[in-house]
Amino acid sequence: MADPDGVAELKRLGARSIPVLSRGDDWVFAQNIGHVVKFLGLNEATGPVLSPEQLVRRLSLFVDTASKIVPQMPDALMSKEVPNRPRTYRVLGHHIFRIPEGMMMVAGGATLTNDLLMPGVPEAMQTSADLGAYGRKVFGDLGEWWATKADRTGKQVVQTYYGAQTLHEVLERTTWHCGQHVRQWFMLLGMAEIEPATTLDAGAFKDLPMPSSVWDG
Repeated sequence: MADPDGVAELKRLGARSIPVLSRGDDWVFAQNIGHVVKFLGLNEATGPVLSPEQLVRRLSLFVDTASKIVPQMPDALMSKEVPNRPRTYRVLGHHIFRIPEGMMMVAGGATLTNDLLMPGVPEAMQTSADLGAYGRKVFGDLGEWWATKADRTGKQVVQTYYGAQTLHEVLERTTWHCGQHVRQWFMLLGMAEIEPATTLDAGAFKDLPMPSSVWDG
């Protein structure tokens, strides 16, 4: 988005978000690997590796972990910007928990948009402890949502800014998206020379389409 030519091309195509894959005047949002494979005409199997049940367990692990490590960040650093993005620690901490909260809203009939996932941090959430309390609430809400959900197949069709998707697909994206930001928070704690209260091993990210890098280049 820092490249003026790239921004101009997005406007020409009519795309309002990234990542986008384009060829001439044709383009597709690249959030869904299945759509990318179809766009490129590849003969590859796509779709989540983990079941909806497994994804919810993995997502719950990420939220629970974040609720323990986010409050460790000193409040003096919460207005600092993260590497390579104009986003403060406070905004990132809130976003970690908003991702699963937004997914539950989408499952309830809302449309997934960038504004839904980044609505702005409420004024009441100023400190890292405030964000940790928010995380614990989301963790509880996530468990209750799944325990009371009648249809756990993931076949429910939900609406997103990149088209209609199955809940299974959105759940996978929610899980790795949240997990990626948890990876980032671990690194931020390391930069502040703070030992995390808990850790995650490589198995926590197994079978998820995680980005290769912790931060964008």
